[in-house]
Parts: sequence; C-alpha cells; structure tokens
Amino acid sequence: MAESFAVEMRGITKTFGSVVANNKVDLNLRRGEILALLGENGSGKTTLMNMLSGIYKPDKGEIMVDGTPVSINSPEDAKRLGIGMVHQHFKLVDVFSAADNIWMGVEKGGAILKQERYDRIGEMAKKFGFDIDPRKKVCNMAVSEKQTLEIIKVLYYGAKVIILDEPTAVLTVQEIDKLFAVLRRMKEQGHSIIIITHKLNEVMDISDRVAILRKGEYITTVNTAETNEQELTEWMVGRKIDLNIDRPVVEHTRPLLEIRDLTIKNDEGAVAIDKVNFYIRGGEILGVAGIAGCGQKELCEAIAGLRPIVGGQMIHKGDNIVGLSPKAIQEKGIAMSFIPEDRLGMGLAPSMSITDNMLLKNYSESKGPFVDRKAGRAAAEQVIEALEVVTPSAETPVRRLSGGNVQKVLLGREIKAGPNVIVTAYPVRGLDINSSYAIYNILNEQKKSGVGVLFVGEDLDVMMALCDKILVLCHGRVMGVVHAHKTSKEELGLMMTGALDLSNRYEDKPAGIAKDTLMGETEKGDE
Repeated sequence: MAESFAVEMRGITKTFGSVVANNKVDLNLRRGEILALLGENGSGKTTLMNMLSGIYKPDKGEIMVDGTPVSINSPEDAKRLGIGMVHQHFKLVDVFSAADNIWMGVEKGGAILKQERYDRIGEMAKKFGFDIDPRKKVCNMAVSEKQTLEIIKVLYYGAKVIILDEPTAVLTVQEIDKLFAVLRRMKEQGHSIIIITHKLNEVMDISDRVAILRKGEYITTVNTAETNEQELTEWMVGRKIDLNIDRPVVEHTRPLLEIRDLTIKNDEGAVAIDKVNFYIRGGEILGVAGIAGCGQKELCEAIAGLRPIVGGQMIHKGDNIVGLSPKAIQEKGIAMSFIPEDRLGMGLAPSMSITDNMLLKNYSESKGPFVDRKAGRAAAEQVIEALEVVTPSAETPVRRLSGGNVQKVLLGREIKAGPNVIVTAYPVRGLDINSSYAIYNILNEQKKSGVGVLFVGEDLDVMMALCDKILVLCHGRVMGVVHAHKTSKEELGLMMTGALDLSNRYEDKPAGIAKDTLMGETEKGDE
C-alpha cells in the first residue's frame, strides 16, 4: 500500500518572466516529521513554500494534502487546510500589539476589547516556552521579538503543517534551543514541519530528512542520520566546496575610529550601551559578540550617525564626530558603509528596483535636477554579476528577490561606495553556504585594502575564524576584547552572559594613543 503523506507536491513548476523558479519539483512531507529544505539563494525554496501557503499558484503540477488533491489559491485556503507559514520577512502591523496581530487573523472585530484575549495569548506563549508581552506594540519590538510573534501566530492558528522560512536567523542560541524543543514536542503530537535554513548544524540537529533544490530543480531527499554537512553542501552547490574561512594577516595600522566612553539609549529610553571603549583599526575585522538585545543594534546605528549619543566621543584624526550627520561624517574623511540587520526595513526600499536602490546612496551628488539612472543601472548590473544575484533584471523591485539576494544587493551597494569603515550587522543572515563564503571573501578583500570592519555576528564559529579580535557585550557593557584565535566558544559564552569579566585587563594599545583613553578594552592573548 502506497504511503499517505501529510503533503505531497508533484511536478511543481513556477516561472517569473524568463526566470524559472521551480522546474517540475517533487516533494513529500510525512506526518510527524521535520523536513529540512536546503538550497542556495535563488534555488526556489521559498517560492515552492509560497505555493504551498497560498501566496503563489503553480503554473503546472499538483498539490495533495492527506492524500487528496487540493487547490490552494490564497493563504486563507492554506489555513483551512491546516497549513501555516512563518515568513523570513515579517508580516506584522507595526502599530498593533502582539495580541492584535494574532487575533485579527482569527477573530471578528468588536466594540469591546476583552482582557481575556491578552490572557489567552500569554498562556499560549508560555505553554510553548516563549516570552512575549501580548500588549507590546510591534513597532517597539526587537527583531527577535517580531520573529517570536510570527511563530506564535502560526501556532495559535492551529496549523498541522508548519513551514518555517529561516526561523532562527534572528534568534539567540537560547531561543533556538527553546524553538527546537517546541518543534520536537509538536512533532511528537503529529505535526509536520518544513524548515528552510542555511545553517547545516541546525539541519543535522533538528531534521529527520533533508530535501535539496538546486537552481529550481529537485536534486534528492536523504535521511539526516545517513548524511553529513560536507555531503549536503556538495549537493546544494553541485561541486566540492572548501568550508574553511580565510583570515589574512594584515600589518596593523593606526585606528580609523576610536570610541571613548560611549553611552547610548534604546528606543524606550533605557541605556543600551554603557560607557563603551574600543577602536576600529584599518586592515582589521573586529567582531562584536553578545546575546540579542545587548546593544549591538544601537551601537552600529550610533557609529553610522543614525542614533543620538547620550555621552562619550567618537574620535577620528583628533576630531570628535559625535552629533554629526552621516553626510558630515563623510566630509570629515570617514567614508562609512552601514549594513543593518533589517535589510528591507532600513537597508533598502523594497518597492524600488535594484537600480533605484543603488542610486539611493549618492543621488544627492547628481548635477542638475535629474538623476543619472544610466550610471545607477550600470552599477546594479555590476553588483548582480559580481555577487551572482538571481533576478530577472536590474529593474526588478527588491521585494521580489529571495532574502539572500536582497542581502547581496545591499552589501554590493555599500561595498561599491568605497568605504574605509564598514559597520555590518549579520551580513550573511539568510545566505546559503556558497554566498556566505563569497561575503567573507569580500570582507577579507576590504580588510586587505586597509578598510576597518566592525562585524556583528551570531555564529561564534564564524566569528572566531573570520575576525581578528572579538569585543564581547553583556547588557550594554564591554566584558573584554579578545584575540579570536586565542579564545574559545566557552570563554565567549561566559563573557556574553556576564559570568566572566575581562574588561579590566589591558594588553595592547594602538601607537600614539594614551592607555587611559582605551581603558575597558581587553586584548587577551598579547601576554
């Protein structure tokens, strides 16, 4: 007797203009299993799942749910069939509370808002191990809280088939552990889960089987217990790939930017960064490690001139640049590029084309009343070719690109501006292995040309392999700055949680700068 699957997709084909996103793809999902869906950026993973969740409709092929052919023409159809999807880019209303975002999808409006609704949301979140305030507005949430809300929303709707598109991209290690515990409990209760992720260690940890797509086509499905990370990578890319990250040695130069006693508040008025000291040196990648919400976001925005600074100084060539606009900072001689974690909310204009997003960086430099779109198009085409962005054309709105391709456009635009300081928050979040290593190579090339890089990351293994030094934050305070090749994940973890404080040690200082201006910075390993 043939096996009856929770979901079966047969011969699914979907095209967008001349781009074939999915070509005769077959996929099946068993009841009570966790299936990982792997593939490079642009391989068609999200498009395939968008057809299962009702956002797109396949051009050809058949979808079966519990052995019955179905037609899924909208997200409402998918919801009625017990299918829910947590998208990589949030589908939330910023001015609504967490509870409102959940209830508006399942309850009819009324004149009276009952206390019961908040209690039910809070109880449900607690049941699954999530920590969220039902009354908190989305606009006041951190990225990790928004991701948690999206997951809670789908769970609340009672979906039996749940699709998670890069669900751990913005979660801390502790939150990932909680999520995986939830997924395992749901699996035991008969839920079927598809998880799209580029983190191979997570695939090996959480999944029962792995399905691989390459350039829109189905390659194979394997049992997780019978494969390994290297083999999965080769199936994804189509060739062997070296998983070692280079860390070129560059002769130390003077600091490009020195941070002295920097104090910053978050959006709610609380201190996010408390009297932080460090410096960004040319030809060096300085990593910033810390649990989500410890001040990395505020630190990056303040250095880029996008967030007010309560106290302290940022010194460039003896001048304090605190309070200056990004344009004024550039006029002082710092060509700074900022790559924020919210690539579509802050980094790019989602409804504008790749070409127009390229022009956003320097449109004010145009002579005369008209913008030179020809130059912008040429720049867009150069980035598309150099970073292998999968897109129908340079005129495609960036919101139509996959998450990884959006990130490539953002990084490509900022690198092309020729910075001498790069501030980057999670630059490979949502990127596949091949694209991630391409980004690491780009950052290393910038490093070799004398650029100073501030790299906020979440993967400690990557940070230890790529960065020269790692600054560790805990609750907005520096726990120390350590040499990446002379530390361990265990030591970094202790510092991130505040269990180990090395901030009073001082071993190294840049030439010409007094020791007392850099107190609080620890360069462990120069003994």
